[in-house]
Amino acid sequence: MKFEEILPKFKEGAKIIRQGWGGAEEYVKYIPETTIDDETMTPYFVIMVTGEGYSMFQPTVCDILAEDWMIVE
Repeated sequence: MKFEEILPKFKEGAKIIRQGWGGAEEYVKYIPETTIDDETMTPYFVIMVTGEGYSMFQPTVCDILAEDWMIVE
């Protein structure tokens, strides 16, 4: 699936991943806008990595143009 095709489901809470990664990456998750200390925190992405937990994720141009995105159940 293309990134632009999966994006609406991702923003609704679906966990996604690229089939081509094949490493320790489990899924990418969308974190919606929230507040911290009464200040707005803009939406962001995190990635779950086996043995490491969550870290920030920013897709590369290659990720955005890839057609191997899929929803993780």
